[in-house]
Amino acid sequence: MRPVEEILRASGGLLEGHFQLSSGRHSDRYLQLAAPFQHPDTAAELAAGLAEQVRARGLRPATVLGPAFGAILPGYELARALGVRFVFCERGEDRRFALRRGFAFAADEPVLVCENTLTTGGSALEAVALARGEGARVIGVAVYCDRIPDPAAVFDVPYVALGRFELRSWVAEDCPLCRAGTRPVKPGSRPAGAPPPR
Repeated sequence: MRPVEEILRASGGLLEGHFQLSSGRHSDRYLQLAAPFQHPDTAAELAAGLAEQVRARGLRPATVLGPAFGAILPGYELARALGVRFVFCERGEDRRFALRRGFAFAADEPVLVCENTLTTGGSALEAVALARGEGARVIGVAVYCDRIPDPAAVFDVPYVALGRFELRSWVAEDCPLCRAGTRPVKPGSRPAGAPPPR
């Protein structure tokens, strides 16, 4: 498999410039995992690499769970590479994750939570709690791109990341890119400054 950063650059998944993040902070690089998953061959290559790491950790899920819309394609591709079932959860009117569309877990079913990109781990933690609340046994968390400094401080289950990225960011008032006279663009899926989903 090619290096993850090479794959992302080639597919438009790693952008460089001046970006305003959903948090309102500014950064000179931005991960957009929807880009590589436009292309089936690229998606399959990334998923095969992540599946190899999942197996190397000795994780044997019966089902992969994707938290919300952004994890549907990445989670499905990982499940396909592992040869297991895939389901996803959605936010209801109360903004909490729920299983819908007839999805359910068997008692003690081994479930692997899969995310595309992790920045804080909040959505993955919610998905872990949901699966446990539905009677499943969460055996780990797998992610394609990781920005968490210390995953062990976030998760109480084994954690696998295909690629790790340290992306610098600044509050707008301290942004060197702003001082250099460039204007930020907002490439994300949430409005700038919007609170993260709960």
